[in-house]
Amino acid sequence: MSSNSIAVNAAVVTVSDTRTEDTDSSGRYLAEQLENAGHRLLHKIIIKDDTYKLRALIASLIADDQVQAILVTGGTGFTARDNTVKAVTPLLDMHIDGFGEIFRYLSHAEIGSSTVQSRAFAGMSNGAIVFCMPGSTGACRTAWEGLIEQQLDSRHKPCHFVDKLKNVHQPGS
Repeated sequence: MSSNSIAVNAAVVTVSDTRTEDTDSSGRYLAEQLENAGHRLLHKIIIKDDTYKLRALIASLIADDQVQAILVTGGTGFTARDNTVKAVTPLLDMHIDGFGEIFRYLSHAEIGSSTVQSRAFAGMSNGAIVFCMPGSTGACRTAWEGLIEQQLDSRHKPCHFVDKLKNVHQPGS
């Protein structure tokens, strides 16, 4: 990251009933990409797909004065155990509708009409941005490369989300 860009403090949350640190390729990918982009990974957590435990975790990350971005992978599909939408949506102060729309547009080129089963979404809460995406590593790559990387880059024009995050300090300030 260049000297005139701003590093973001981030958490990566993998929502899964089966993944472990050894098998969490999606969470590992997101953590690596954050760090490669010059951001600070404060937390990497794997949590069971339980509505209330997930909601409590995300609420605690949103409330943490240090956490500015939360990347959630998993739990956005259409099975009975996909609870990310139900758990996280009530916590958002503002929805970023374009994230899910553009994610599905980009994903369509890769997986065709199966993208309609993605409930990827994002929003802002308490000065933190929350990106929620499917659990596959391919979907995380699509979300990172197509959207998140640029929106967490303070140099991206014409706009990005970094200047809207809590406790953002401009370089040299």
